[in-house]
Amino acid sequence: MDDWSYKPAHDLGLGGEARRKSVQRESGLIGLVARNLWWWWVRGLLKLTEHVKVTGCEHLPQSAPFVMISNHCSHLDVLVLATALPLRLRNQVLPLAAGDTFFETPVISLFAAEMMNALPMWRKHCGRHAIETLRERLIHEPCGFILFPEGTRSRDGKMGTFKHGIGMIVAGTSVPVIPCHLHGTFEALPPGAKWPRRKNITLQLGKAENFANVPNDRAGWEEVAKELAAAVRGLGQTV
Repeated sequence: MDDWSYKPAHDLGLGGEARRKSVQRESGLIGLVARNLWWWWVRGLLKLTEHVKVTGCEHLPQSAPFVMISNHCSHLDVLVLATALPLRLRNQVLPLAAGDTFFETPVISLFAAEMMNALPMWRKHCGRHAIETLRERLIHEPCGFILFPEGTRSRDGKMGTFKHGIGMIVAGTSVPVIPCHLHGTFEALPPGAKWPRRKNITLQLGKAENFANVPNDRAGWEEVAKELAAAVRGLGQTV
């Protein structure tokens, strides 16, 4: 008989807002059911309101861990990325969302945590400890992350500089990183717009990158960010 050991939930003892704002938050059965219903509804809504074309799904891994990264122009971005995933991966994915946008008020943080399964990234006060927690969770849980290395949405539709936080998470690990490029989400729902417009949206998934041989230091983090930015730009040039 295999040895068995009890492992308490990482968010044990946390409740309410503290739990929702924790990067160690875990999901229960009710959250899983609600989230699957939510993603089913979102996928149907996108089919009705937007024309979404997805290419490159053959580059997706069979299981976690993995990271999906993309250019960022719209609040539609994470919805398009997540709904493109098969169910076996979607239930393992954790979008990393701006804490100062999605976790400041109770109602929005409840939606972000329970329906989107998002984890907060505090852009102004994101310390090394939080990044290390995400890195450890990615490797040992395992799970998948969706994140936008620019750190914020583009205000003109053009891709900005990738910050080295993505390197802090994956440098020196064998976790595959899937570069993606989104086209049309800026036109459909640019920053400041309240409702999406019907537009053609294209999501291109590229070949997974691996950074196991890149050192986990500042130079390595910047190398990861630079290589992934080039990969995403390259996908965008094929549109």
